[in-house]
Amino acid sequence: MHMLYDSESFVVVHMLPDVLEPDPQDPQALNDTSVARFARHGFEIVDKRSGKEVYLDGSWAEMFQAQILAWQRKTPTQEEVEDALDRYAGLAQNPVVVH
Repeated sequence: MHMLYDSESFVVVHMLPDVLEPDPQDPQALNDTSVARFARHGFEIVDKRSGKEVYLDGSWAEMFQAQILAWQRKTPTQEEVEDALDRYAGLAQNPVVVH
C-alpha cells in the first residue's frame, strides 16, 4: 500500500496485492491454478468531506493509472488534482470505517 496523495479533502492510496508465487521445487504447486499469478492492483480514494471511499480496480484502475502518468509528465496544480478526484468521488458509496 502506497500513499499517493493526501490533502484536506482527499486521500489516494495505491493498493498492491500480495502475490503468491508457487514453490519452484514443488511440481504440484507449479500446476496449481488456485495460486494467484495475475494479481490486480487498485486505488482507494477517500473523500474526507463526505466520509466515503471508492475502490477502483480493473478498467477503472487502468484509467486512473493513466491519469497519474499524465500528471507525472505535466505537473498539475492542486486544483486540477482535486477536480479530477472530485469526479471519482462521485462514485463513492462506502462509508469510511475505522477498526
